[in-house]
Amino acid sequence: MQELHDKIREFGTVLPGDVLKVDAFLNHQVDPELMLHIGEEFAKLFKDEGVTKVWTVESSGIAPAVMTGLAMHVPVIFARKHKSLTLNDNMYVADVYSYTKKTNNRISISRKYVDKNDKVLLIDDFLANGQAVEGMMEIADQAGVEVAGAGIVIEKSFQPGGKELRDRGIRVESLAKIKSLSENGIEFEED
Repeated sequence: MQELHDKIREFGTVLPGDVLKVDAFLNHQVDPELMLHIGEEFAKLFKDEGVTKVWTVESSGIAPAVMTGLAMHVPVIFARKHKSLTLNDNMYVADVYSYTKKTNNRISISRKYVDKNDKVLLIDDFLANGQAVEGMMEIADQAGVEVAGAGIVIEKSFQPGGKELRDRGIRVESLAKIKSLSENGIEFEED
């Protein structure tokens, strides 16, 4: 997706530890037009999969997930990272490690919004080690719902998450695949 590549080149900052900071348009300040185009692209890629709901993990996945749900005309559920007083114990839960924050999070989705006949599309802002997608897949397994695949805004293909998910037979569609990050710049995989 050339528009996304251009944004990453213009606004992305490479930090130590193979971290790509894209807070100018994706995970702090959000570019709504870009998110709309990302959602439309995921909707095109997964249009024949019978998706009934879009799932993501709060908070950076919410913007692309909402636009995907809008384009697909299906509800969006985001897994919460922190337990709210309004949530009861009727939840599906999984533990997820955050590579960039170096913390473990327990994510949860209310059973109330999950139907056993759902077919879910998982959306995430980044795929590096695959922990967020793995956590959502664990919740999907607990709920007995089918996973249509994972839509990833930016995949760091030099890290193992994408390969591991694909090797397990999970359909992963990444809009930008980064081959390497260095102080000299960002190198994309060409599809």
